[in-house]
Amino acid sequence: MKIFSERLKELRQENNISLKALSKAIGVSDIAISRWENGLRTPNIEYLLAIAKFFGVSSDYLIGLED
Repeated sequence: MKIFSERLKELRQENNISLKALSKAIGVSDIAISRWENGLRTPNIEYLLAIAKFFGVSSDYLIGLED
């Protein structure tokens, strides 16, 4: 899930969203998001979809199935 980690961090930084702001928006801890960005964990489908919706991208984009 290296692609997911990179894309999540890239989207968050490009949109100037803090870990804390994203965590509050999708209902997960900022530590969880940090772990996702560092490739230590992967989100479940519920959070994957919440992240996609938050940033206005597809889940396929987040996991690297589309560019």
